[in-house]
Amino acid sequence: MKRLVIVLGMLLLGVMLIAGCSASPAAPSATEPAATEPTAAPAAVEPTAAPAAQQEPVTLTYMASQGWIKDAELELAKKFEEQTGIHVDYQIIPADQYFSVLKTKLNSGEATDIFGGQSGKTDLQVQYDVEKNAVDLSGEEWVSRHEPLSLDMVSLNGKVYGAEIWDTVASNYFVVVYNKDIFEQHGLSVPSTFAEFKDVCQTLLDAGINPIYEPISDGWHHVLWFPMVGPRFEEVDPGLADQLNANTAKFADVPVMQEAMTELNELYQMGCFGDNALSDAFSDTNAKLASGEYAMSVTTLTAPVSIETDYPDVPAQTFGFFPMPLADNTLAPAHPAGPSKFIYSGSPHIDAAKQYLAFLMAPENLQYLLDNTPDFAALNFSGLQAKWTPEQQAFLDTFPAKSIVYQDAVNYVNPQWMDIGKDMVGMFTGSMTPEDVLASIDQRRADMAATAKDPAWAQ
Repeated sequence: MKRLVIVLGMLLLGVMLIAGCSASPAAPSATEPAATEPTAAPAAVEPTAAPAAQQEPVTLTYMASQGWIKDAELELAKKFEEQTGIHVDYQIIPADQYFSVLKTKLNSGEATDIFGGQSGKTDLQVQYDVEKNAVDLSGEEWVSRHEPLSLDMVSLNGKVYGAEIWDTVASNYFVVVYNKDIFEQHGLSVPSTFAEFKDVCQTLLDAGINPIYEPISDGWHHVLWFPMVGPRFEEVDPGLADQLNANTAKFADVPVMQEAMTELNELYQMGCFGDNALSDAFSDTNAKLASGEYAMSVTTLTAPVSIETDYPDVPAQTFGFFPMPLADNTLAPAHPAGPSKFIYSGSPHIDAAKQYLAFLMAPENLQYLLDNTPDFAALNFSGLQAKWTPEQQAFLDTFPAKSIVYQDAVNYVNPQWMDIGKDMVGMFTGSMTPEDVLASIDQRRADMAATAKDPAWAQ
């Protein structure tokens, strides 16, 4: 009996020892290498892995004026995000507020990663102070493919600060677009002098047709009539742009400028712009021309193609072109400056912003932008296939572009564009004379020149 008890006791003790060992696996001792626990090794030897996985995706902010960003660019931005994970947040500001908002953000050091701006050396220096506020892009690959005149407009003191992706001909040559059917119905032909243009307008008024759709409410459009005929100023008074830049001539003292401003006011007072010009908007231009409510408008060479896109029953061939006839102008308005993209020097995402600009300017993406933007017929980069219509080509063949427009040729004009527009409204409504508007332009030029420490104004 005793032997049985002893045997049972030994068996029970063995079972307890086995159970205890299976319930409590031994931990490695302090002297054991970490390699004895391979499942714990990644956390121990790769301390940087977790922060990399937690990295926030990049969002680029881009501020631009209304009308500068085309739908095709927005589609390209989506494609860029799919490829890189970098999102582009476009912030579109109304045109009449844009430059005020931009200047405030630049001055406060709170600009977006990419900001839009009209190119031109005066704007780069006075409006944006690019040497302080923008990134030098001179070393980017796309610079070698950029059209030289346009590239010069985004350069200052030998460095490239912007990318001008724009149609600087078809979308920059603001001309009179006219309804050929209406002209034919009323026995009208393309005018070659201002007197003939007035006669055309009067005939249309007598027939109950609004001659010209001139949208003034945007603040910028009606200004086009004056500096866009700069090539005519230069034709009448050779070297005038150089004299203005040297401060040896003033707008208010130039007879051909007085003539042009007076004639513009005369068109308004005749009622050529319709009854609602002060409240009309540029965004309605296509609709107004397509309806036949207006016979003409100052717009771009691609407007007829855009009209046909919006209103398929109105073919682009309905419309023709001629230069703005103030001061008997018959020259095309060569205009290599346009909306451009700048990278803010204070951006925390400069490399990502450069990557996005390079993506936009890859040849295949430029061609996509061109092919899918109705108001573009060509882009200012080499190696692309343009899409001129016969009517556009006929205009370019008929009306030469002998010199660039005055907002590009003359310093301190483009930065005061919206202020000129306000003065013109004052002229239309009787609070200012044409001479007052020109004198006001001169005063603002002097003020900007002083700020820029321009030696020509230092005397």
